Amino acid sequence: MNFIAEYLQVFASTVRDVLPIAAIIFGFQFFIIRKRIPALPSVLAGFALVIIGLSFFLMGLEKALFPVGRLMAEQLTALNDPHTGYLWVYIFAFAIGASTTIAEPSLMAVAIKANQVSGGAIGIWGLRISVAIGVAVGITLGAWRIVTGYPIHWFIVAGYVIVVIQTTFAPKLIVPLAYDSGGVTTSTVTVPLVAALGLGLAEHIPGRSPLIDGFGLIAFASLFPIISVMAYAQIAEWRAHREARREINSRYERGASDEI
Repeated sequence: MNFIAEYLQVFASTVRDVLPIAAIIFGFQFFIIRKRIPALPSVLAGFALVIIGLSFFLMGLEKALFPVGRLMAEQLTALNDPHTGYLWVYIFAFAIGASTTIAEPSLMAVAIKANQVSGGAIGIWGLRISVAIGVAVGITLGAWRIVTGYPIHWFIVAGYVIVVIQTTFAPKLIVPLAYDSGGVTTSTVTVPLVAALGLGLAEHIPGRSPLIDGFGLIAFASLFPIISVMAYAQIAEWRAHREARREINSRYERGASDEI
């Protein structure tokens, strides 16, 4: 009975959150565009399923993901020793960043669509892995920042300076997708675990404030995928140019040998 009461409370809160979105969509459809919505019963059923699913998801965050993240942070900080320091914290941060990004549904959808639109030029797994590496490195660096206590704005400013420089030299095809990748990855799977990890670390490391130091890991998780995706495109472009030069040189050598 307690579970049902909690779910109904979360369900009511979710309805209040979703109603403004539904009002805007249906209001524009009926009063601005002035056209009927095709398959209206299916659309309404979809909205109902979204609300039910969001309610279960929010309950899952409170019951599982946030407590697990805090528990892992507490246990990992307890492993600190004079020789390795917080090494296991950094390993866990890298692993959880990579794994949650690979499992991120929104990133899967974007990777599939980018592959279709580019005619296969952008690989699905290439994009997903490059984003996962960026998130993993970003969260690891963010965890190190929490441990050391350095100001977060140093890292964010330096990161965006790198992004601006990369934007100048990266292939134009990949730049918009790289910028979108930073937002796509901070979604349903990644954000709860990363936020819980940051808060848990700040709570259990002496001298850290959960409010000041605990937040900010999401900023790292959204910044570094931009860098990694553009780097992936730059490396792919460099390899393509190198292969093209090799092909030209081999043709030239074959032509010279034929003349001899």
